[in-house]
Amino acid sequence: MVEEKRKKLRRIEIKTRKLSNQIFSGSYHSAFKGRGISFSEVREYQYGDDVRTIDWNVTARNSRPFVKVFEEERELTMMLLIDVSQSSFFGTQNEFKNHIIAEISGILAFSAITNNDKVGVIFFSSEVEKFIPPKKGKTHILRIISEIYDFHPKKSGTNVVEALKYLNNVVKKKAITFLISDFLNPNPDGNNLKDLKNSVSIVGRKHDLIGLHIYDERDAQLPNAGLVRFIDSETQKEFWIDTSNKSLREKYAKDFLLNFRMVKDIFGKSGSQLESIKTEDSYVVALMNMFKQRELRR
Repeated sequence: MVEEKRKKLRRIEIKTRKLSNQIFSGSYHSAFKGRGISFSEVREYQYGDDVRTIDWNVTARNSRPFVKVFEEERELTMMLLIDVSQSSFFGTQNEFKNHIIAEISGILAFSAITNNDKVGVIFFSSEVEKFIPPKKGKTHILRIISEIYDFHPKKSGTNVVEALKYLNNVVKKKAITFLISDFLNPNPDGNNLKDLKNSVSIVGRKHDLIGLHIYDERDAQLPNAGLVRFIDSETQKEFWIDTSNKSLREKYAKDFLLNFRMVKDIFGKSGSQLESIKTEDSYVVALMNMFKQRELRR
């Protein structure tokens, strides 16, 4: 079992590092800019240099032209807010949702460290389960991927609001924040998602917030399979559903779509992004689309 897990993690590492190096590092750098431009050095003028960058004091002292060189200040921090509730340990298509989340997190994390940024993680269920402070380095990223893939939460429910509040308390400087969840029940104690709206708005003003909505086909639609026994993974309640009932299947699909639209509307009105990724679809395409949208908005 341990050896099987090690091989799986190794495959995830190879896959995510390859995708990050070949596809995402450049897009990440373009999409997430540093804090500004700072002076780096002075060097001799070369053909094609902008004459506006000439350092006239150094030029006068050396009797030949010198220019100022500037570079982008990066030193950014990426925070991954990862839903580890029981509903993430589900999948009927290619992979479980938590496996998809692990791979996406790996790509984002490797892209960040390639650009010399720090990466931190907040694991949450109905409460904050674990906080890994932002750091750099390959070893740190591999620890994060391993934790995501094999994390065992103490609680089974989901509360996105608590995770966002915790982020605001522990991360004082602006951070690129990816909130990765299925958003099936983002705030069970809230009233019409009001608390979620307020939290997303507050975090969106302080941080660069992007939501990644990971869902399975069966989260969105019930199959016509007759009488089926269901177990709610977060409440552990058991019940029987007659899936041959067309109106029931339609209501199930409608409720999923309504919840998703409300969450998407909350992100949109706060000025944040929400990208939806189905477990059977290519998350590479979805992430590239997200990066392109950010570049166009700049």
